[in-house]
Parts: sequence; structure tokens; C-alpha cells
Amino acid sequence: MRFRPLLALVLALCLTLVTACSGGAKAVDRSQLTYDDIHNTGLANDCPTLPDSARGSIALDGGRQYQLREICMHPAEVYVKGEPANKRQEAQFVAGKILTRFTTSLDQVYGDLTVTSDGLQFKEEGGIDFQIITVLLPGGEEVPFTFSSKELLATAEGSAISTSTDFNGSYRVPSYRTSNFLDPKGRGLTTGVEYTQGLVGLGADSDGLERENIKRYVDGTGTMEFSITKVDGSTGEFAGVFTAIQPSDTDMGSKDPVDVKITGQLYGRLEAV
Repeated sequence: MRFRPLLALVLALCLTLVTACSGGAKAVDRSQLTYDDIHNTGLANDCPTLPDSARGSIALDGGRQYQLREICMHPAEVYVKGEPANKRQEAQFVAGKILTRFTTSLDQVYGDLTVTSDGLQFKEEGGIDFQIITVLLPGGEEVPFTFSSKELLATAEGSAISTSTDFNGSYRVPSYRTSNFLDPKGRGLTTGVEYTQGLVGLGADSDGLERENIKRYVDGTGTMEFSITKVDGSTGEFAGVFTAIQPSDTDMGSKDPVDVKITGQLYGRLEAV
């Protein structure tokens, strides 16, 4: 009995040394897991990764058609541009805490990759290409937004996928609210009312209340850059990091959006079609 604390200490030290020598936890291969293995664990929100030794490249033939498939983008950090302290200062991005659990990643995104005379062009066509996310700012404000890659049109230099390939482009950010959403006063775009009867006496059609009363479906435009840092030429897989800047929710047009910057891990696979 007296040796149990000492034994526990020795085992903990051994596990620490093994983990440190192995470079940390290895990526989980989700294809080998069952539904019960993944359910409520958060593993479905993680993107696959490649080892650091994946430093190859994939040459592309201009006469063939290619697709980027199984693209996964997992947000790691979110920043929100706040108001400057005074007019002489520029607005700065402030780090926020992601409140949404297990459903923040874009996954199985796909689209055509074309080799042009100017380089590479990727056109996104579908997949799980938007997620609803809310972040908490240090002052207590919650900022919702729709993280998206819809209709992404990005270009890159070169004629190969390598560890120096950088894609840049713009994409569509759909409205955070749908047309059937009703606010607490029953106002909506396709259902409900334009204004509540209790506001008539206050001048429901005044400029101050017009944006609240008349709901609109407001799309936005974001810009995205993803840098490929790992390439497995034998499997066509690639991994890296992405940075996206896009507008936040407008609450169906009733408030001005703020800029949101999302950074995180990227994974995908190149396939000839």
C-alpha cells in the first residue's frame, strides 16, 4: 500500500516521456471509427492532418480536369474588429472566444481546379460550406456570424500543388437569419408583420425604427486565403492554414455588420476527373 503513490508517480512520468518523444497525440483516422466512437466527442469537427514529413508536390497537366475534394476548414481563432478608442486610431481586431461547440468546421467542400495560363483557379461548388458560429468578446458582447466558403473563387500562381501554393479569393456570406425568422415582436420577412401595433404610437415608420421593422435578406462578401504547407504526392492530400475576413450578422438588416477574421487548419485532397 505504501508504494502506490510512488508507483503512480513513476507511471505518470513514463507516460509524459512517451508523449513528448512521440511528438504529441496523433491524428485520428475518422474512416476507421464508428458512429458511436464519434458521437458527442467533437472528433467530427476536427480536420484530418498530415505528418510534418509530407513536403512533396503534385504536378498538374493543363490538358486534364481536376477537383479539390474533402476540403475541411477548422476555425481555431476568431477575431472581431472593434471600435477605435478615438478617431486618430484605427480599428483593431480583438480576439473572441468561440461559444459554438462541435459544429464550427466546414467539411467535404469540393470544386473544380483549372490550370490556366496565369496559374491555378479553384471554383467552389458545394459541400458543408457554411456554419453558424457565435463568439464572445472580452466586454461580454456576443457576435454571431455565418462562416462560409460558398461560391469561393480563388486563384494561385504556378502549375503545381506544393508547399508554397497560396490561394486567394472571395466568397459569398449568406444571411445569418432565414426568411421565415421572426424576431421577439413577431416581425419577419416572409411571415409575421412589418411592425408591431404597440409601436404605432411611437411612429413605427420613422427612420429610427424602419430598419427594425422592415426585414431584409442581406448577403455579404468575404475574402479568403489558404496556404498549403504539407503535400503528400502519393495520395493527393494537402494540408495547411487558412485566413478569412468576412462580415458578421446584420439581424436581417437592422444593424451594421462588423468585420470578423477567422484563422485555422486546412485539409483537402486533389483528384483528377
